[in-house]
Amino acid sequence: MKGWLAAAVAAFMLAGCQPAPQAPAFQATDITGAAFARDFRLTDHNGQDHTLADFKGKIVAVFFGYVHCPDVCPTTLSDFARALQQLGPQAERVQVIFVTVDPQRDTPDLLKQFVPAFNPGFLGMYTDAESLKQLAKEYKVVYQKTSVKAADDYLIDHSAGTYIYDPKGNLRLLMPYGSSPDAIAKDLKTLLETS
Repeated sequence: MKGWLAAAVAAFMLAGCQPAPQAPAFQATDITGAAFARDFRLTDHNGQDHTLADFKGKIVAVFFGYVHCPDVCPTTLSDFARALQQLGPQAERVQVIFVTVDPQRDTPDLLKQFVPAFNPGFLGMYTDAESLKQLAKEYKVVYQKTSVKAADDYLIDHSAGTYIYDPKGNLRLLMPYGSSPDAIAKDLKTLLETS
């Protein structure tokens, strides 16, 4: 009996010496547990209303921008499209959402032409100007018209990070603008494998 007890104590002590499981290492900023960007209610470019729950089981990447953006928006959409190519069949478990901060000019038809041009599965989404203000507050996104030349000729300065949710709908990452397709693909793959 003493030998059995000694073996059990030794096994218990050895188990206590094992390193704790490591949290996954991400290229993006890990914001797991953040108390913002909890949900959205938006209409996609096909006229369907969505909330975050509609995409359960998929990673969801949410980016705020606008169609007439000269650099940041097309670059981000292009980088995510290239990252999804690297994922192969796993890409079907990722939903990229582009939320316009320019509801004045970004009509559903324009979003439908622009957003899926990067990847047919990407969704352009919109809401009215007042709801957009509330959503931007919830997501800690800033946007403001600049270089205004006419009522429909202007640029918009806006936040450029992409929020990424895991397949359970938990906010996990803030992917900074300029992240390479390789870095994006690596983080998406890690989330798919660990969620």
